[in-house]
Amino acid sequence: MSPQKIGKKLKEFRIKIGLKQSDVAKKANISVNYYARIERDEENPTLETLEGVFKALKVKSSDILSF
Repeated sequence: MSPQKIGKKLKEFRIKIGLKQSDVAKKANISVNYYARIERDEENPTLETLEGVFKALKVKSSDILSF
């Protein structure tokens, strides 16, 4: 899956559950600016970072990533 689709899906899930970017970033222990860049597909986050974001959004990696 392209990074572009990952950012789009993260944003969709975040909006669906009513969180702000700052909420997700705080829960994932990353900066708001970094998280915003992930959603805009300007960053290529590590798996560790993505795991934190998935936990913050309460989604499974398989909901976002497809192999």
